[in-house]
Amino acid sequence: MAAAGRSSGISHSDDGGVLQRLEVLAGPSGRRRWPDAVKGQIVAESFASDAPVSSTARRHRLAPSQLFAWRREAKAGRLVVPADDVAPFAPLLLDAAMPTAPPAERCEPKIEIAVGVVTVRVSAATPAQRIAGIAAALASAL
Repeated sequence: MAAAGRSSGISHSDDGGVLQRLEVLAGPSGRRRWPDAVKGQIVAESFASDAPVSSTARRHRLAPSQLFAWRREAKAGRLVVPADDVAPFAPLLLDAAMPTAPPAERCEPKIEIAVGVVTVRVSAATPAQRIAGIAAALASAL
């Protein structure tokens, strides 16, 4: 029968010290303090990756529940997550030579020919015969 473990965590038998059980703890055990910057980097990695959160937690030797708690803190604004290097939007560049008013051809009146679900827009300068031909073609196609 094995005696209770000594301070080393190793169990010995009552008959003279034959090793019965050896427990190896991989990685740190007990409560650890994580700097907020490190937490933020790990959370950012978990958001950026398509891998499950548990694999990110395992890679950093965290309990998945701890990483989920940090993610909740980040979403609530209580934990700063570093920004990605990639901007989510392209910058807007304005050319000083660009005219402020739209070109004149865009402001000219238009004629709309609507037949069923089809609408054709033509310039108001289009000859009447051409407009009538377009309308007839649309009517016969539907």
